[in-house]
Parts: sequence; C-alpha cells; structure tokens
Amino acid sequence: MPASLLPLSVSGDQIVDSQGHPVSLRGVNLGGWMNLENFINGYPGSEHGLRAVMAEILGANKAHFFFDRLLEHFITETDIAFIKGQGASAVRIPLNYRHFEADSQPFRYLSSGFGRLDRILAWCSQQGLYAILDLHAAAGWQNTDWHSDNANRNALLWEHPHFQDRLVELWRVISDRYCGNPAVAGYDLINEPVSAAPRGVFSEAAYKPAWPAINQFYRRLVEAIRACDPDHIIFLEGDFFSNRFIGMEAPFAANLVYSSHNYSLGCFGPGAYPGEIRGEWWDAARQQKSFDEQEGTVFARQHGVPLLVGEFGAVYNVPAEEIPDRLRALNDQLAIFNRANAHWTFWTYKDAGVMGWASLDPDCEYLQILDHVLKAKRLLDTDFWIEWSAPTPAKRQAASLARLIVDTIADPDLLLPEVEIYFRQAGLANFVGELLQPAYARCFLDRSEAEIDRILQSFRLENCQVHHDLIDIIQNHLTSAVAQK
Repeated sequence: MPASLLPLSVSGDQIVDSQGHPVSLRGVNLGGWMNLENFINGYPGSEHGLRAVMAEILGANKAHFFFDRLLEHFITETDIAFIKGQGASAVRIPLNYRHFEADSQPFRYLSSGFGRLDRILAWCSQQGLYAILDLHAAAGWQNTDWHSDNANRNALLWEHPHFQDRLVELWRVISDRYCGNPAVAGYDLINEPVSAAPRGVFSEAAYKPAWPAINQFYRRLVEAIRACDPDHIIFLEGDFFSNRFIGMEAPFAANLVYSSHNYSLGCFGPGAYPGEIRGEWWDAARQQKSFDEQEGTVFARQHGVPLLVGEFGAVYNVPAEEIPDRLRALNDQLAIFNRANAHWTFWTYKDAGVMGWASLDPDCEYLQILDHVLKAKRLLDTDFWIEWSAPTPAKRQAASLARLIVDTIADPDLLLPEVEIYFRQAGLANFVGELLQPAYARCFLDRSEAEIDRILQSFRLENCQVHHDLIDIIQNHLTSAVAQK
C-alpha cells in the first residue's frame, strides 16, 4: 500500500507536507477528460457546441450516454495506477464548469460532476497521488481559445459581474467540499487567463494585461476560498495564457503557489534539435535562457515562492525522423525544471495521437469510423493547436485572404501574422469546426448504446498505445527529482 498522503502547505519557496518534508509535485495533466479538447478527443469545434449537436442528432438520452461512456473509459482507476507507477507524485485535473453547473440554472450545482471528481480523488488517495484541481473552462470564458470551451473569441468573464460571481461561488462550493481532503494538493483558480482580450486582433508584444482587474479578482477568489478552506494551496496563473507576471500583485496570503506555462519551440519544431527552428537556434542553452527570462520564473525567484510549470510538452505527430529531436528538447527542458526545483505537470496524459503519454491505437474502431471526419479536420485545418503541422489547402487560402484583408483595410496597426492566425481561428477552427460537428454526430446515429460503448472503449488504457520513448524520459526526470530531494 502507498504511504498515506499528508496535507501540503507552502514554506518559503518550497511545498512541504505536514511533517515539514519537502514535496515535489511532478506528473501529468488529465486533459480531454472533464474538459474535452478537439485535438485530444478527435472531434471538431467546441465541446459545448458538440454536445448540443449530438443531442439534436442522436437525441438527448443517447447523447448523454455517449459523453458519460467517453468519460468512463477515458480515465479509470487503471490510468491513475499507471501514472503513479511511472513515478509521478501529482496529476493536474482540468475541469469545465459545465460538469458542476448548467447555464440554464446558475448557482445550482450538479451532483454528477462532483461524484465523478470524488471518485478520482479516492483513486488518487489510494495510489498516493496528489491532485491539483484546475478550473480550465469558466462560465463566460476566461480566454479566447478552444481550451476554455470558447467558440467565439470573446473572453466575457472579465466584463460581466454575473460570470465572476458564478466563478467565485463555484470555488466556494468546491473548496467547502474538499476542505481537509489530503489528496487535493490545491486549487488552480483560472487556467490561462487573458484579462484584456480584445475582440479583434492582438499580438503578444502589444498585449497589455488588465492588472487591476486580475489582481482584484484573484484577491476576491482567495478570500472566498479561505472562508471555506483555510489550508489548501491556491495556485495563481500569470496573465496572457500564464506567461505574464510583471504587474501581478506580490504574494498576499499564505499557501500561494504561482504557475506559468512553458511550451518551448524546441519541443514542437519543425526542424532539428539542436538546430534552427522558425528562424532561431534552439538548444539546451537557449531553453535555459528562455526559462530564466520567463516572467513566471522571475516572479517566483523575486518573491521566494514555489513555481509550478503547469503545462509544457513535446509532440510526436511530426515526421518520424523528427521525433528524436522533440524528445531531446523535452529531455533538456525537464532537466532545467528539476535544477530549478520547479514543480511540473506534463501536457497531456492521453490523446488521439498528438502529444500524450498514451494515444489511441491508429487501428481502433473509434478512429476508423471517424476517418472521413478526421481527414476533413486536417484538410480544413480546424484544430487550432496544431500550428507546427505542414500547410494545408485551407491554411494557404486563409493566408491569402489575410493578405487581402490587410491590404484592403490598409491600417498600419494590422499586422499580417496576427490577422492570419486569428482569421484561421475564427473562420476555420470555430466556424468550419462547427460545420463538421453534424458529420461527427452522424457517425454514431444508427448505433446502439452497446455499440457506442464498445467504440468508446478505444480510449481505455489497455486499448491505447503507450509511448515508451516519451515515458522513459519522463520516468528518468521523475526519478532524478526524487534523488535531488
């Protein structure tokens, strides 16, 4: 039996257990489970859009059955045991608010979502694995992207008190329920906030966080949680997809950990590693420089607080000859994290063949019956995340249209790269992705519940392919992290 989990707290720049022993939270995200994502689960468009289309085409009962069985098979007790068996100490669990609250009945909470979360926390407790509860999709959307279940590029959370009130109350309910639960490492309040997201085009260089808004809201959330749960760690992410910290308020309460996300070009490509990637030389020294200069790293060192790298990863849906390059880059990145005594959770655990520890078998029934939909997704470039892939006809057409837009409007503030990327997001990922959702739904229209259940068993670990070359690197750094303690 694994050792019992002890409550965690923050002491200086360390996370410690109740006996004062340092604890390293290192492991993996369970992306695509209680917050679906199109590139992870293989569907087009947004989760809430897909759920509506499935209910319309299949009927409400069969659609409910579909999503229930998808979740049942995607993460089981076997998965949690497997993750622990690789040497992980933590999982980060992305959560969509829709599992806990319906838009039609705000402030009334759903027992089904809490029951599912209760069950995985029991599994984590049995395995001696800490869980970080990550609010990945908030009502009103905290950022502009698909991973907050957003299909319109409007981040309304920051504009509407109604949505803010709902998030505060949801965290009150969550923290009240899990107060004293040692399997919960803590609460990650808002995944990848974008507090000043304009409705049009914006560049990273020109983006200016709305620091008064985000700082004030973080204080309000922390105060609400502390009224219910005085002890659990609270994780605060930087603005602009967890990359901006200059302007974030200094630590203002006990047991705060700060979280940045670190997606390195070396781990995505295209190109050799070490080598030139998108016009810049990437090697271990360049990755070290990137990590040291990242605002989250600077903030954590300046204030002497722990740092969680909540998301990072490496892809293998690249030409076969490039996979070793992506893994070499990941190996260097993990070594940098460990030397800095950073906590980390890899993105992600399981997916449809992009970057998971495990992926669906290419010959599985789920992928076979969706073959024409998946081909259409690739040709029409509807998975916005997969930026590193080879150009498609749709991507080339979007580039031409973006050039026409910029030339016609002739506004010097419109930059072609930003216009192109957000035109593709709105036009291809969002609009065309929604057009593809009925085709996805019809793949299951004439199938019985027994057939649907069998097809969705493709997501069970025993039916997936484990990427042992990736796992070997992860295990090595999990083991070296333990040795350093």
